[in-house]
Amino acid sequence: MRTIDWVDGAIELIDQTLLPGEVSVRRITELDDLITDIQRLAVRGAPALGVAGALGVALIARTESDPERRLESAQRLRSARPTAVNLSWGVDRALTVLADGPEAVLAEAIRVRDEDIAACISMGLSGADLIRELVPGREKLRVATICNTGGLAAVERGTALGVIQTLLEQDSLEEVFPMETRPLLQGARLTAWELTQMKAPFRLMVDSAGPFLISRGIADVIVIGADRIAANGDTANKVGSFSLALAAQRAGIPFLVIAPESTVDLGTATGADIEIEDRGSAEVVAFAGVRTAPEGTQAVNPAFDVTPRDLITAVVTDRRVVRLDQGLTMHDVALGSSRAH
Repeated sequence: MRTIDWVDGAIELIDQTLLPGEVSVRRITELDDLITDIQRLAVRGAPALGVAGALGVALIARTESDPERRLESAQRLRSARPTAVNLSWGVDRALTVLADGPEAVLAEAIRVRDEDIAACISMGLSGADLIRELVPGREKLRVATICNTGGLAAVERGTALGVIQTLLEQDSLEEVFPMETRPLLQGARLTAWELTQMKAPFRLMVDSAGPFLISRGIADVIVIGADRIAANGDTANKVGSFSLALAAQRAGIPFLVIAPESTVDLGTATGADIEIEDRGSAEVVAFAGVRTAPEGTQAVNPAFDVTPRDLITAVVTDRRVVRLDQGLTMHDVALGSSRAH
């Protein structure tokens, strides 16, 4: 089942807010519904948001005839979530053919979808190969991860969890340690569900225990996804990633970022330039409709953090492996550095 797709004139997507209890597919024919679903995390994950952005423009092209209003609608869509660069990338990619008509826009959006599927396969293979290179001598590997980076975060397979799936398929996986990922528990609700579906051995880790357990040697490698990778290699990802990177440095194990090339933003110089979305207090002071903090409690709730490049071993995209630990930056490699793998 694809996380997001175009089916018979509409966008269909799995409502991730209902997982793991219910697998429900929503059919989207109105832009406002798509924007709402993006903001409430019914569809989430950088690659999936890129596809949602492109398919959203296809929807705009079919339902809005006024050129100025089309562009206004596209701008509303691209700003629905500010940190993840893939959403605006997908919108902008589809807008390049807007003048050619609705069918051309849809064809471009379908290309974005198909490229994402191919990219996830490529990242899975490259990431698995790199892990074996960086962790020699272990026949089967123990891998820690955070948030959800599987097929639910893309169209199929995913990024960091796609690497884990590839290791499983290659009989090179011993165990997975997903973080629960508070406050919305994407690791507990979504990653654990996907690992169960693929029959991968795993144990869920409490967020606050993860860095300590990693320092005690529970994992051989940490793999994460990304919502934006700056030109210097600084990476924005689900909050908690920075803590895992510090733990990886302490434990002396590789820390890998797995993300499609579309997540690399050469227009953002460093992580200091990345806008971090704060999702407000409601997600922290209550869960599933049950209040967990006193009435009136306010919270600081950044959805993402930024891991500095010096804590990242490598970035694996669908096109290249960038060894940040060898002094590379995303910009250097993009310009054709011979030191890229």
